[in-house]
Amino acid sequence: MVDFNKLIDSHLARETYPKKIGRYYPSEIGSCLRKTWYSYKQPKPTDTALIRIFEAGNLLHEFIEDVIKSEKNPEVELLQREVPVKVKTKDFIISGRIDNLMLAKIENKVFLVEVKSCKYLPKELRKEHEMQLQLYLKAAEVPDGMLLYIQKDNLETKWFDVSYDEDKAEKILKRFNLLHKYLIKENLPEAEAKHDEDKKWMCDKCPWQEECFARED
Repeated sequence: MVDFNKLIDSHLARETYPKKIGRYYPSEIGSCLRKTWYSYKQPKPTDTALIRIFEAGNLLHEFIEDVIKSEKNPEVELLQREVPVKVKTKDFIISGRIDNLMLAKIENKVFLVEVKSCKYLPKELRKEHEMQLQLYLKAAEVPDGMLLYIQKDNLETKWFDVSYDEDKAEKILKRFNLLHKYLIKENLPEAEAKHDEDKKWMCDKCPWQEECFARED
C-alpha cells in the first residue's frame, strides 16, 4: 500500500541553502536572537513536522485570499498577494516575499494584512507578531496594518489593527543591527527565550535547544 505520509513529506521536501550573513529575513527578528544566530552559524534541515505546519498555514492563507476575493464580499478587495518586503541599510539587507502578507482594501481603507494560523485564538496581540508587521509597514510605506489570526480547526478568526509606529520600527532595525554584529564578531547572543517567561515557549521546538541548554548562561 502507498504510504501517504511519505508522499506528503516527499512533496513538501525543501532544499536547504546556507544563509548569508548580511541578508536577513523579516520574520527572523521576532525569534530569540540566539536561535537566529544558530540558524546562520550551525544550520540544520527543517523538521518535516514543522514543514507540514507551515504548509497548513499556507493553505489557510490561501483560503483567506479566496474569502477576500469572493464576489460575495464586496466590502473587501484584494489589491496584492504575497507582498515583497525590502529594507536596505549600509551594513545589511532585510528582504523576502511574505507568503502570509497581503494588501487589501477593507471598507475603502487600505490595510497590510498578515494572516497567522493558530491552534487557539490569542487573547491579545503577540509582541513578536507586531514586531514583524511594523517592519512590513515600514517597508511597504503603508500606515495601517492588521494581524488576522485564524484558528485551524474551526476557521474562527480574531484580528487586531496595528498602526505604523516609527519608534517601534526603528527598534526593530536596531535589533537586526545587533544580530548582524553578533554574527560578524562570532559572538553568541544571550539566550533570550530561556530567561524570559513570556518567550520560553520558543525553546520547546527549537532545533538548537540541546546546544543552548548545554551552556551555563
